[in-house]
Parts: sequence; C-alpha cells; structure tokens
Amino acid sequence: MRCALENFVAVLILSIPVGAWGGVAAAAEPSPPEYEMTRREAWIPMPDGVRLSADLFLPQGGKAGQRFPVLLEYLPYRKVEDRGRNHALYSYFVRRGYAVARVDIRGTGSSEGTLVEYEYSEQEQRDAESAIDWLSKQPFSTGDVGMFGISWGGFNSIHLAMRRPPALKAIVAIMATDDLFQDDVHYIDGQLCIDTYEIAQDLENSLPAAPDFIIDEAYFVERFETTPWLLNFKRQQRDGPFWNRSSLNERYDAIEIPTFVISGWYDQYPDSLLRMIEHLKVPKKAIIGPWAHALPHNGYPKPHIEWRNEAVRWFDHWLKGRDTGIVDEPSFAVFVRDWHPPDPGLEEVPGQWRFEEGWPLARARTRKLYPQPDRSLGDAASESGTHELKYVPTVGVENGLWSGEIVLDQRPIDSYSLVYDTDPLEEDLEILGMPRVTLNASADAPMARWFVRLSDVAPDGTVTQTSWAGFNGAQRNSAENPEPMEPGRIYPMEIELRFTSWIFPKGHRIRLSINNAQWPMIWPSPDPMTTHLKLGGNNPTRVELPVVPYEDRPAPNFLPPAEDPKLAGHRSVIDVTASGYSEVTTIERDVPRAATKVVARNAGRNEFPWGSISQDDEIVYEAQDAHPEAASVTSEMKRAVQVGGRNLVWQGVLDFRSDRENFYYTYTRRLFEEDRKIREKTWKETIPRDFQ
Repeated sequence: MRCALENFVAVLILSIPVGAWGGVAAAAEPSPPEYEMTRREAWIPMPDGVRLSADLFLPQGGKAGQRFPVLLEYLPYRKVEDRGRNHALYSYFVRRGYAVARVDIRGTGSSEGTLVEYEYSEQEQRDAESAIDWLSKQPFSTGDVGMFGISWGGFNSIHLAMRRPPALKAIVAIMATDDLFQDDVHYIDGQLCIDTYEIAQDLENSLPAAPDFIIDEAYFVERFETTPWLLNFKRQQRDGPFWNRSSLNERYDAIEIPTFVISGWYDQYPDSLLRMIEHLKVPKKAIIGPWAHALPHNGYPKPHIEWRNEAVRWFDHWLKGRDTGIVDEPSFAVFVRDWHPPDPGLEEVPGQWRFEEGWPLARARTRKLYPQPDRSLGDAASESGTHELKYVPTVGVENGLWSGEIVLDQRPIDSYSLVYDTDPLEEDLEILGMPRVTLNASADAPMARWFVRLSDVAPDGTVTQTSWAGFNGAQRNSAENPEPMEPGRIYPMEIELRFTSWIFPKGHRIRLSINNAQWPMIWPSPDPMTTHLKLGGNNPTRVELPVVPYEDRPAPNFLPPAEDPKLAGHRSVIDVTASGYSEVTTIERDVPRAATKVVARNAGRNEFPWGSISQDDEIVYEAQDAHPEAASVTSEMKRAVQVGGRNLVWQGVLDFRSDRENFYYTYTRRLFEEDRKIREKTWKETIPRDFQ
C-alpha cells in the first residue's frame, strides 16, 4: 500500500432508499466556500490511556456554537511534517463547512504508544473506532463522521466501514483495495515482491515525534527497537487469516454505509473498484480515470478533475442531508482511454469521459481470441499445437518496480515471450472490464510463474501495454493452500487481467504475450526451466476481451482543480525523483555471467519552519539467469534531521536474498548524532520459502 499521485469512474447503485438514511432537503448546489480555516492540535484518549495526536482543521466565521460534520484521515505518515500537504488538501472541505481531523496512528508521528505491529492491525482499527467516537462528541461536531483518504487512508476507510462504528456515516476511499494479499505491494498477484515503500516505511517508523525528536529509553522501546514490518510480511507468504483480517473481498456485506471509491488506470488497485461496485449492496459511487497512485486534482498524468467537489456532494448528501443530486446521476462515470505511446513521461492521456448505468454493462460483449501455431491471434481455436519458452529470470525491467505508472515499450520483454498478434483491425475496438485468459500450460519444474500481457501494437511496431496479470502456478487451486506443480503436466489456469479501458484503433493489432518473469517487481521462481503452452483442445488457450459497442452516453461535468492555499515555511526540494518513491536510475547487464543489476534511487529534502529532513535512498536488485534461486535486494536508506542546532541521522540497511529453500533477511537500524552512533539494532532471520 503506497501513497503518492491520480482522473474518474462514478458508480451509484441505490439498493437502500434515501429515506432509510434520513430526510434530505430539496435539490441544491453543494455547500459553498463560506468559511475560513483554523488549525489546532488535540489529544484523543484511548481506553488503555495512550493518546493519539490529532490536527483539527476547523471552519471559522460561522454562527456562534455552530456544529459541523467531521471528516477523518487516519495515517502513520507524520502529520507534523505533512501539514503543508494537509493545509492545501483540507482547505477545500473546511471552507465548505466540514471539520477535518488528521490523526497519527499509535506509535507513529506525534501519537503516543508502541508502534502497531503491522499495517491495518487490530490495535490500529480499535483505536480508530475510539477516535471516531471522540470526534463525534466534540463541541464543534454534529455527531456525524465521514472517513476519506488515498492509499492507507483509503484502506482504513474501507476497514472502519466494515467495523461499523455508529458515528461513521459515509466514506470516500481513493486508490485502495479490497484484497490485501493479491492486490497490495507485499505480494502482487500472490507473488512476493520487495517494494521500495516497504523498506522506506520501516525507517520512517523509527523516527520520534517532530519537531522535538526526543531521544530517550521510552523512544527506543516504543519505536526504534520494534520489529520491522517487512519482516512480519515476508513471514506470511500465502493467503489466509493474516491477510483476510481486513480484506473486504471476504465479506462485502460487512459494509452498510454509503461508499464512494476512486481509482486510476495506472494505479495498483483498479480491480478492487470494479469488484466493489459490483458486490456492495449499499449506495455507492466510483470514479476511475487516467491517473497513477495520486489524488486526481494534482497527480499524474492529466487530465485532472476536482474530485473534492464530488466528495463534498457525497458527504453533503449523507452527512448534512443536503440533496446535491449526486444520487440521481448515472451510476458509472469512466474515462475511456484512446491509444497513446508507451511513454512514462506522457503529460496527458487522450480519451473522453462518459457515464454508465452500472456494472456489468448490459451492452458488453465477449470476444474470444485464440493463439495459433503460426503465432497469430485468431477468432477460432486451432486444432492443436504446443509452444515452448525458456525461462529467463531477469525479464521485466521495462515494467518497473511495482504495478502502477505508465510503462515502457513492451518489445524488449516480448522478445523473451510467447507472442500472438491479430491481423490489423478493420475498425476501432473498445474494451472495458477485466480481460480473462485461459492458459493450458506446463513447466518442467515444481514452481513456475506466468505473466500475461495484453498490448496494442501500432503500425510502426510500438507496443503499449493495456492490461496484465501475474499467476503463481503453485496457487492454481488455492492461494491459501498452494501445492507444487507436477513437472510436465498440463494445467488449465484461469487468469483475470487488470481492469482496463482502451480503444484499439483501426489498423493496430491486438497482442497477447506470455512469459515467466516480471523482475525486479516480482521475486524470481527458483528453478531453471522450460514452460510449454498447449493450443487447441476442449478448453483451449484463449483471451476473452470485454468488448463494449459504441453507444451515445452522457458525460459527467467535472470541475477543474481549485487553486489550493500554500502554508508558509513548508517546501520540498527534489534531488532524484518526484514521486516520493525510489525509481530506477541505472540498469547494468553482466553479459558473461548473464546477470543483471537494477539500481533505484530517491533523494530530496523537506523544509519546515522548525528545521529540515533529508532523505537519501538507494536500492539494488540483482539476479542471474542461470541461478534464479540466488536473487537479492540490498538497500541503504537515510533520514537526516536538522532541528535546533542538532544533526540526527537514522540509517536502515537491508540485505534480503534467497536460495532454493529459504529467504535470508538481515536489517540493521542505526541512529547517529553528528558522527557519534547512539544506538544500533539488527534483525536476522532465515525464512523458509513457502511456494514463493
């Protein structure tokens, strides 16, 4: 679960009558911007005596004693350092008559207590219930609370809705998921990865509260010496109770309040939006647009929209009883993507918005395409044929470090893949949904992965990926109870590719590509091998495209982004990357050893009225084609704090590597003041590979 960048899909299926949620006034515009904003700090007491630290952003200039609904964003991302971002983001809501609370999770930022043991823990969620109750009872509060946020804030909005605290009346979850095992950054598609976010968060978690940065024995016990989260996650290599604890896909009926979800075509989490709009039985709205992992009013790429206007309309309806017309709109607004080149620097994605009535679309049709012996992709299954592919573990660098962002031209990956192309299309073809692929495949090893990509091939040969998915062969029957593959045995594998929208232009080709690696995003499977793909038969290998015939549909009228106020004294200086995460800077290929090294960097400085925090991160991924079992990730990350004449440096050094049987984890955390080492702690553990 990351948090950094974001355009729009609106889904609204009213399965509960409006009257069941309380009366509403006559239709009206959303709340106007008629207040000023003030901020104050508060302590929220927990039942065990620990206090959570909150920044309260409150409307100013109203009637004496006026009360407001409260919106909660609940994060571990250090609210003091985040005040520049929060001041800009929350002002839109506060000026329109909402109190906004930003609360640091226990043991993070300015909150008291011992760091929670991992993301979305029971302790974190019980604390959130207490915080919601406290906020509902404050003199400035009407008693009605909403939750919102991107990434972590979206995740815990969903999780708290599942827990049903009485005061929580509606949520807006942005770039989040309903499936913690398959969808999140720890095991993408059920396959182990070491994400840059995971490593960085373990260092961020070790910092004491700003701006005092008090270093005492309580700090060492409660933060510095707590078990790194990455270690906890890599001990849990299969689906099951650990991941299901907060996964909505295990029980969609747990949510009983209105739910608004927003995602992006270039984000990690578009699939969950589709599942939620299909399965939730409450008033719901969803927005999906051409964004990566970011807020849609200022993220990447364009076009931007003022999503906060839609959120205000939503919260106005459910928290203020103000009929803004949002529940009367068509249920699904989607940004339909036109073709674009595979350019990560693309500033704006071409396409157009439209409304749909719900999901699934009544007019959608399935078109089946079948790989042929001549490597074409046709409308009829071939009678027979088998294609083989040698596993090359270091394939996949062009697709980056995680399942988000616009990726590079797929031709380098396709050169190590089984590739099947249609003839040039005779007319434009639109797809919207989750393409489905059936593979009949075998491997001559007990562990194998498959990566399936659907791409658009332009007349000049440029290949733009439109959707993809990975598949762990050991999880073919169950991600909770994986089992080895029998070498040489053909297995039918049903694979859902990611939720996508795309218009293949006339004259372009549709390409299906299949290979066995997506490194360094996904850890390599351990054995050298050759895989085989069987064509034809009773249940032939194929791709099923969710084709949407053209229909003249109304379009949403989203507002352009508002200009946000700046908070004096807060500034970010970017040295290496602008995303907030490490990005690939160099790729080195050792040809004699058939080995590849990928280096990712991130560096910059955040300045505050009280001082500054600098970061300097380097992560190195290494793998060998002849020895896929011997992959490794090493990293060194630093946070340098300058405050009140003090110079403090936190350092985290990770060494994570594997052989065929085990993963080997070593992590050292250090604290320096000037050049003097204050404290050091090392965690070292051998973790058996569990079908990863």
